Amino acid sequence: MTRAHRSGRRTRWVAAAAVTALGAGTVRARRRLAALPVLAPAGPYGAPRPPLPGWHLITAPGVAADEATVRAAAGHAVREGLEVVDLVPARLDAESTLGLLRLLDPVAHRTDRCAPGQGAGHALLVSDDVHRRAGLDSAVPPGSTADLLRLVRTLKEYAPDATGWAIAPGLTVPPPDPARHAEELRARGLPPGLLSAARLAGLALLVKCLVSAPRWGAAATALYWLQPAVVLGPARGPRPVGLARDTAARPLRALSGALRTLATPAADPPDAAGDTTRRAAYTAELAAGTDRFFEPRRPDCPWCSAPEPAVRLRTPDLLQGKPGRFTLEECCHCGHIFQNPRLTQDGLDFYYRDFYEGLGGDGAALVLGRMSDTYRARAEMLRPFTTPRTWLDVGTAAAHFCNAARTVWPDTRFDGLDMGEGVHEAARRGWIDTAYQGQFPDLADRLAGRYDTVSMHHYLEHTRDPFAELDAAVKVLAPGGHLLIELPDPRSRAGRLLGRYWLPWFQPQHQHLMPSGNLEQALTARGFTILAVQHGAAHQPNGDFLGAVALAANGLAPDPDAPWSTVPATPARRAARSAVQAMAVPCYAAALALDALRTVAARASDGGNAYRLLARKELG
Repeated sequence: MTRAHRSGRRTRWVAAAAVTALGAGTVRARRRLAALPVLAPAGPYGAPRPPLPGWHLITAPGVAADEATVRAAAGHAVREGLEVVDLVPARLDAESTLGLLRLLDPVAHRTDRCAPGQGAGHALLVSDDVHRRAGLDSAVPPGSTADLLRLVRTLKEYAPDATGWAIAPGLTVPPPDPARHAEELRARGLPPGLLSAARLAGLALLVKCLVSAPRWGAAATALYWLQPAVVLGPARGPRPVGLARDTAARPLRALSGALRTLATPAADPPDAAGDTTRRAAYTAELAAGTDRFFEPRRPDCPWCSAPEPAVRLRTPDLLQGKPGRFTLEECCHCGHIFQNPRLTQDGLDFYYRDFYEGLGGDGAALVLGRMSDTYRARAEMLRPFTTPRTWLDVGTAAAHFCNAARTVWPDTRFDGLDMGEGVHEAARRGWIDTAYQGQFPDLADRLAGRYDTVSMHHYLEHTRDPFAELDAAVKVLAPGGHLLIELPDPRSRAGRLLGRYWLPWFQPQHQHLMPSGNLEQALTARGFTILAVQHGAAHQPNGDFLGAVALAANGLAPDPDAPWSTVPATPARRAARSAVQAMAVPCYAAALALDALRTVAARASDGGNAYRLLARKELG
């Protein structure tokens, strides 16, 4: 078989895969569209009525809703038990409607308490209770569609299982502004440059398929071209403006839109003054160097005290790109892996800053909000052994786990403990009942014996002294109580394969990575009985190859606009970062496929990138 023949055969397979993917996407969009209810106003109203009691209508600039539409939306909300309703204009343009349907599954997102809030970005009907708890000011309306898109993400967090969507025929909206498309993508938590690069790569792929595999290529191109008409043409409810025109011009509009987005410079952040202050603070802090953030290197293992640990890997900060280099060493006796030299408390404060809160808050929330299946699996692990009544989640961050676990244990009281301010926001959202901010060992005496369940999910590896954390759990648990722990598995084969680019090394945040046998011994010594250990079931999807591509791309071209960047943010450096991210697009696609296979293998072999352990504190 000649090289040209092999290449043509590969192209046919790629084109067939493109047809399959486009077909599946079209069917999915039709199904999601059919799940969107259409408001049907009861009829015309006479003189204007007083404002609708108990509800607030929030609209983007240029959007108008008649009274019949507002009252129909309120009636729909009451019937369905909703506190937030995103109103989707029936006359929304085709591409905006398709873009919404790619992100929003109305049925699944209604019941998924952790799903990020998505909407059309034009109008929201909000109950008094959510409006009050979210601290909204009726006198300050949204300044743009992007502001409303950010707002629906926030409000979904305050009404995690009471947010809905409906098509509103009576809603009038202005035409889309292409110049603000990138800003609106960022408001949805999506990277405009990466998406535009992916779109250009997809168009190039269609052209290649047309040339090298004409039949399959023509089928893929036709399906892509006609998708707006196929999805929206005979649909019930939406009547997009200029559907035939937009369908005919779709490839050219997609090409010009992607090029425009790539050529558009990043907008100034909403808090430009705060960003300037943040940059000045980082500059002043880095002037003294990073050596002061490290303790002296220790010569023995912190877990078993065996001497002469061996270097496992050295790496820079591939997560945020902050200055510094970090070393993980491995005990030759017990296999414990630990950061050596260890960061001081000031060092931890420096490297954690703007990761889970501040600049990195939106990104962290986006990642944590896509793990609902994992959260529910953790909660389900207790089902054969106990019915939890009072549960303390240690290291809860913004309490995504507790929010999702309520669907498994609706009668359980969930409290959360964390060092960050986000734990108080979680209480305001109703994701936890009580928030504790501080170090677990410091609060253990105050909480002694209060809980029948304590969980530590990807927490213990972040702590400076894991033994002190386990001792605190002994105090806080009532006799017969259960301790649930999930950790990265340092013996994962992917860790050796990917080296510094294995995401669970997570430097510089992870201080200790202990094999499951070590943790079992430590718990047994503290009076626990090990009830169950899961390896394959605890595997984190997309935590290996997709994470490796992200770390590699970020390491090759760190963000020059980050306030801690030590190099000037020149146009050349920005262009280099954009180019690296664009070239990474096919790598992300391949990584997704590899991670899917990796997950299947991990489940089958009971060996993944993490493990989960359940133990019971014995009586007496």
